[in-house]
Amino acid sequence: MAEELSYVLLTPYSLVKSRTGGIISRLLARTGLELVGGRMFAPGPELASAYADVVAGEPDPKHQAIQEAIREYVRKKFVPAADGTPARVLLLVLRGENAVAKTRTITGHIVAARPRGETLRDTYGDYVVEDGKVVYFEPAVLAAPDVASARSHLALWAKFSDSDGGVLPESVIFPAGENVETTLVLIKPDNFRFPNARPGGVIETFSRTGLSLIGFKVHHMSVAEAMEFYGPVLDVLLDKMREPIGKRARLAVEEELGVPLDDPTETALGELLCPIAGRAHWESIIQFMAGIRPAQCPPEKRALPGTEKCVALVYRGVDAVAKIREVLGPTDPSKAPPGSIRKEFGQTVMINAAHASDSPENARREMKILRLDENNLKPLLEAHGMCV
Repeated sequence: MAEELSYVLLTPYSLVKSRTGGIISRLLARTGLELVGGRMFAPGPELASAYADVVAGEPDPKHQAIQEAIREYVRKKFVPAADGTPARVLLLVLRGENAVAKTRTITGHIVAARPRGETLRDTYGDYVVEDGKVVYFEPAVLAAPDVASARSHLALWAKFSDSDGGVLPESVIFPAGENVETTLVLIKPDNFRFPNARPGGVIETFSRTGLSLIGFKVHHMSVAEAMEFYGPVLDVLLDKMREPIGKRARLAVEEELGVPLDDPTETALGELLCPIAGRAHWESIIQFMAGIRPAQCPPEKRALPGTEKCVALVYRGVDAVAKIREVLGPTDPSKAPPGSIRKEFGQTVMINAAHASDSPENARREMKILRLDENNLKPLLEAHGMCV
């Protein structure tokens, strides 16, 4: 069976309630599909109206009232609020065999005979009827009913992806005088070795910060990007490794040759070997993030997308940098406190689940390197034969 693209659209309420991580965990772990794209949107009236016209396509007559409720929900909830604040929605694109049917199954129907929390809507959606009237409706997520609809819906969102999508700093309003910051998080490649709940688990843990998600991008870091992104790390490595490298080299020489060395010789060994060892460790980081070491990558191929996948998240809120880094934990997972992301999901100093900017200035630098404003939704769809 050929691979398909499907999508899941997280509603404004799901984002406000920080349910992104739980939804992504269910999607990836239960469907086995690959997350290949994602983009934040602040839909304008034109996009909301166009999507409302096509989103509800279930033919069963007994469900027409629900279909109309979905259309009305999109018309009212996807547009800016009365004060002009945009509504945030998150489009996730998934790929795999029978992707649309699998996505539809895990999404679930908004009305379940016996809700058990098995589907996304069982867990996160609500459909309350009293005296024959709908008094509360929250679908949590939206998805296409069939392959043709999935293709047309994705093409519609791609059409508006430049005007209505991207990083959305204006989508969240804060009182004057607050220390509002924007920061970057990278969910690292070790979370994407196979479809599993880990990426969602990392996002779910970050939701404890109370910050707002305003940007989302699935990214394959090139060698050139990784070298620039982790450029400052090289100097840090050279500084930190000089002394321990000298001690290890001294011990190795004394044990192997039986020749005692003095402290100045140990220092000299550190100065000699640290640039080699430090660079080798740094190249291992690049390989982990991009899939190949710089020394093994021809210069003309360094700008090409790498083989490893990460997800870039942009958070905004009061003291965002410190809040994110507190939840993330220290670089070494063995030293991270219980409940932190690196304690829960990290393995080593390098394979430690996620990266977070250490200052607003570095966040801006890192977001620029990764081209967070880049619209990679259109190229993704075009690569799968869709006209957008």
